Amino acid sequence: MCLRFRIATNLIIVLLGVTICIVIFIITIKNNDINWLYALDSLEGELPELPIIYDSTLKAELVLQREIDREGGTLSPVSSMTFLDKDNILILNKNEGIVNRIVNGVLLKEPLLDVNVANKRERGMLGIAVINDSVSANTNQSQDLHHIFLYYTESQNNDGSDICKATYICISDKETKGNKLYDYELSNGKLVNPKLLLHLPSWPAPAHNGGTIIVGPDKNLYITTGDLVGSDSESSRTRAQNYRNGTEPDGRAGILRITLEGKPVSDGILGNEFPINLYYAYGIRNSFGIDFDPVTGQLWDTENGPDYGDEINLVKPGFNSGWYKLQGVWIPRYDSIRGGDLIAGDKLLIPDIDYLENFNGKGEYSQPEFTWNYTVGPTALKFLHSDNYPKVYKDDLFVGDTNNGYLYHFDLNEDRTSLKLDGVLSDKIADSTEELKGIIFGVNFGQITDIDVSPDGYLYILSHYKNKATIFKIVSNS
Repeated sequence: MCLRFRIATNLIIVLLGVTICIVIFIITIKNNDINWLYALDSLEGELPELPIIYDSTLKAELVLQREIDREGGTLSPVSSMTFLDKDNILILNKNEGIVNRIVNGVLLKEPLLDVNVANKRERGMLGIAVINDSVSANTNQSQDLHHIFLYYTESQNNDGSDICKATYICISDKETKGNKLYDYELSNGKLVNPKLLLHLPSWPAPAHNGGTIIVGPDKNLYITTGDLVGSDSESSRTRAQNYRNGTEPDGRAGILRITLEGKPVSDGILGNEFPINLYYAYGIRNSFGIDFDPVTGQLWDTENGPDYGDEINLVKPGFNSGWYKLQGVWIPRYDSIRGGDLIAGDKLLIPDIDYLENFNGKGEYSQPEFTWNYTVGPTALKFLHSDNYPKVYKDDLFVGDTNNGYLYHFDLNEDRTSLKLDGVLSDKIADSTEELKGIIFGVNFGQITDIDVSPDGYLYILSHYKNKATIFKIVSNS
């Protein structure tokens, strides 16, 4: 009896040990798979305290988290961020038109700026960029002069005074003054001396305003502008939206390029008349992300489709993204069952030359470098030009989304003209969430609204996370 008991006991111990070893082996070898399954399950419930990074050598560190108010069901009040230096971050409050400053992880009580903004849906305080100039004072010493560029939907008297009776229709009023780009100077903790650089339409709808700003390697300003749902009305359908018989472009549906003083760059790419001479690219429904490849100097963007066809694009001068005739690689089709929503129609990989507007051969369409056959809401796009992380990530592309809280990581090919996509993604199309597995760097980031790299080379993520304005920093797990 004792012998049988000892044998049974030893057998149980051996089996228990084998089971533990198998579990440890699976966790060690297939850590990404476990994280993947956990992440998908966790999206249906409460978000964890911190996002999950698939690379076990890295983690997400909390920099700032603060409760924020949401007004009338509009989008996240936190829209964009930028750095003055490694310890100074500026973030934008979309709905209240406020520029806040964070110093050493502490949000300062007094904002740098508070202006009146129209804020229905995607209107508001939208984009920010900074450039530093060394200027000579009256003394022999020099000081840094920060120029802060802001893009926002200006309102005459109050925040949120714009009247929008339906999803895509706003009443024309004297309150909403348009989407404007200003150059401010930072002095004594305040943004002062605003200089208007660009005045763009904010009609006919409160959606698709774009608003991302970046200073290019050529020291010019690049600004994304959406179509403001211009396709819903014949009077607001322009050639920049690929209506070949449409009205002349008015600054919507593109990426614009101007000097730091607000002037056109040279004679323009598509034409020499204003505002067509500002267009660097066109045929863009809406975009929340642009960045320049630090190796090649080429521009890339993210674009948002209707119910399908979100995109990542290499944007060469004169680039035509295809909207309103194409989104992703599909022709938009109305779905009457769903109340007229646009869904993916027939696939069109090589459109006829007369199908899209080309501005007398000066514009050129090219397919997306990556597209989703559904919508994930891609926002910020950033190249990681840094030596702070494993070499495998150096100068690679990172993209965030709002619908899932995913942070994507893309390698580029040798000549950096396309993304390295293998297996089920070799066709450059994601047909399901499962197909994204190989390109997801991290999950559970909430609604990602911006990504930036600090002056000392760390990746920062701005997010609407658990109803709070949140900044994460990607750091070493050691």
